[in-house]
Amino acid sequence: MTNLAWDGILILDKPLGPSSAGVLNRVKRLLPRGTKIGHAGTLDPLASGVLVALVGRATKSCESIMGLPKQYLAGVRFGYTSATDDAEGPLECRLDPEGVLPATLDFDRAMRDALLPMRGTVEQFPPRISALKVGGRRMSDRTRAGEVVELKPRLVRIDAIDIIESRWPDLTLRIDCGRGFYVRSLARDLGERLGTGAYLASLCRTAVGPFRVENAENPDGLTSERLQAALLNPATLLAGTSIDRPNPV
Repeated sequence: MTNLAWDGILILDKPLGPSSAGVLNRVKRLLPRGTKIGHAGTLDPLASGVLVALVGRATKSCESIMGLPKQYLAGVRFGYTSATDDAEGPLECRLDPEGVLPATLDFDRAMRDALLPMRGTVEQFPPRISALKVGGRRMSDRTRAGEVVELKPRLVRIDAIDIIESRWPDLTLRIDCGRGFYVRSLARDLGERLGTGAYLASLCRTAVGPFRVENAENPDGLTSERLQAALLNPATLLAGTSIDRPNPV
């Protein structure tokens, strides 16, 4: 068998817990020695869903795939702030001990109003704990070392946001967005707009371009034979890059 047979795109359903690199290390053990493997966009350990792995010569397609639109299902919890903007924390309560919704606040309406300007091309401040590099070093490393780094907003694209469920203190959103968008930052910003604080409680990447989570491979169940059969030719991208969106609830 030639190395050419091990070139292609592998769509994985990353589970909660391991890092994206950890998932790729599992897959790499199934590949012939020396075969390259990478991914086209990381997922945090507390996130699940579509992880696009690139095997062999398909690693050259990384930039093209990273530019594809993405879709997420996000759970946001209000009433707390988080040092990491997600459940990793530490968390700080911003409400009274009972955590009740302020009597004057219509949560559902407040969320719809807050989300109205969050569409199109907008400025977004990235999280301080992130893999984003500033001055050649990851923001997470610099922040944990006690450095105070001035963050600058970046332009990101939000194609659509649907409210799937809103029931205080939790909000579930479906988000279509472009490259470089941080869902953690969206959660943080919503909490600031509401004045209650908020953090990203859960996250699943349901699609990257035409690749959807329901068609992804479970990395824990892969064998060498199954992996090879699941590899997609990068030319698959030419078939279309849109994301089919189910109707909002």
